[in-house]
Amino acid sequence: MNDFRDELYSRYSTTFQQQICKLNDKSIHYVENKYKVQYLPLLKKYDKKIKILELGCGRGILLKFLADNGFKNVFGIDISEEQINIARQQNLKVKQDDVFGFLNSNNEKYDLIFAIDIIEHFSKDELIHLVKGIYNSLDDNGAFIFHTPNGLGFNSNRIIYGDLTHLTILTPNSATQILKLAGFDHIEYFETEPYAKNLNGAIRLILWKLIKFGLNIIRLVETLGSEKILTQNFIGVAKKSRA
Repeated sequence: MNDFRDELYSRYSTTFQQQICKLNDKSIHYVENKYKVQYLPLLKKYDKKIKILELGCGRGILLKFLADNGFKNVFGIDISEEQINIARQQNLKVKQDDVFGFLNSNNEKYDLIFAIDIIEHFSKDELIHLVKGIYNSLDDNGAFIFHTPNGLGFNSNRIIYGDLTHLTILTPNSATQILKLAGFDHIEYFETEPYAKNLNGAIRLILWKLIKFGLNIIRLVETLGSEKILTQNFIGVAKKSRA
């Protein structure tokens, strides 16, 4: 990768995350609470000693969250030196590297590979090579877990067009095309709907269910069909069967 993204990534933390996304201690705590709901249930069956790789780890929010929840064998890479330095200050095991260079040269096999808000930053050609590289870096029965904007999402445009480095926006159907091409054979998708942590969250969840019902009425009238995943982002889990 050698294009306009290089300059943007070189100061991604100070010019985007802190200024535009308003990333601070409060927002990081909010993200960690979402991780408890979105990812911990997916990890229940795994031993705490499994090898986990995060691509595009940024400043290490997910890595630290996993370590704090008992998963100590975690490692991350990111192209941004600025963000890697922040992660190192938290004593996280990270490396500054390009994902393609890392996956092509790496001989390690991982039980889980995470890609949180990263695959949308690649072109379609790059994505095909990326997902194949992820598949080859997984151990038998390993899984690829990703979070990305949803092209079908009701309110997804603010995410899709909110970052100049976003190049390819997927839906569950188009994600399946790429995942199947790479060899993944068991794929699931999940909404990132509000969670009922408290009364406010419960009310938001109920309202989201009502909004989703209304949106699917519109789709039913137009196409005689409905959509299961309508949140602005979605989570995918793709598993690699034993060869």
